[in-house]
Amino acid sequence: MSKSRLFKTLASAALFGLSAMAAQAEDVIRAVTFTPAQVSFSQNFQKFVDLVNERGKGVVQIQVIGGPETIPQPRMGEAQKNGIADMFLLPAGLYLNIVPEGEAFAGSNRDPMSVRADGGIDLINGIFHEKANAHVLAHVDGGAGFHLWLTKKPGITEDGQVDLTDIRLRSSPLYRAFLETLGATIVVQPAAEVYTSLERGVVDGTGYPISGLRDYGWNKFLKYRLDPSFFQTDVLITMNLDAWEGLSDEAKNIVQQAAIDHEKSSFDANIVLNEEEGKLLAEGGIETITLTGEQETLFLKTAYDIAWARLKERDPANHDALKAIFFEEIE
Repeated sequence: MSKSRLFKTLASAALFGLSAMAAQAEDVIRAVTFTPAQVSFSQNFQKFVDLVNERGKGVVQIQVIGGPETIPQPRMGEAQKNGIADMFLLPAGLYLNIVPEGEAFAGSNRDPMSVRADGGIDLINGIFHEKANAHVLAHVDGGAGFHLWLTKKPGITEDGQVDLTDIRLRSSPLYRAFLETLGATIVVQPAAEVYTSLERGVVDGTGYPISGLRDYGWNKFLKYRLDPSFFQTDVLITMNLDAWEGLSDEAKNIVQQAAIDHEKSSFDANIVLNEEEGKLLAEGGIETITLTGEQETLFLKTAYDIAWARLKERDPANHDALKAIFFEEIE
């Protein structure tokens, strides 16, 4: 073999080896979402995925492997802890049994960017690392709370509080105690079952954000929306801690910065989306009942007091530190 041919052969082999090493070096993150692909939360998450995949070419890529049809919602917290998938779009309220301090996200009345700037994410990540084997990347789709959506008009007690006596509501564990305090009979079930429950009259309504309601088709049965919203949507982008620590430093930087950017852009987009969806729901015949003045204050204080009291009861160790960052007292 001539020297020239030998050099070309060695060069080709070296290039092939480098290409193989580059391919092997690209981290692949398997992601699961708590809502089906057609629901706005998952669609918003796809924007984050696209952002990472664009910035991370040759370094890190995210593959969405499914939603609740892949891992049922009630089992996602444990699945994250055990590394069944690498990344989750998952509300903290769905696994408070594992991390009670996740209550701080829903119990927050501050925007996620301010909470991050004041050290809230760093503080809570120490807790999530220890209890959930999970790393919080971002609190996304903020800027909106949960509303009560009803087929029956609620009552008002003598002291001005909303009265849900004789009303059966679908609830998640996150706001079950609040709705029970207002007198509701609770049915705990995943979002996928709500349409059938409304259709059959099993429930008279549900708690849910504005965005995503029409995606599920629930608006077909609902007649009333109660304002103000309570709590804050607590959707997080998180990773199994082992999967996070297994990423290269370059991949971590790309994913984390994309998450921070998406935290802000999804907040801004959610404000606009809620206004647009609210108008469409009103045009579709859903009447808004708005509490004002002392009624509004009583309603909100009841909700937030329950959330923070529940966190303190379950594990008081970090209650004060979290509340100081995540919450501004209601006057």
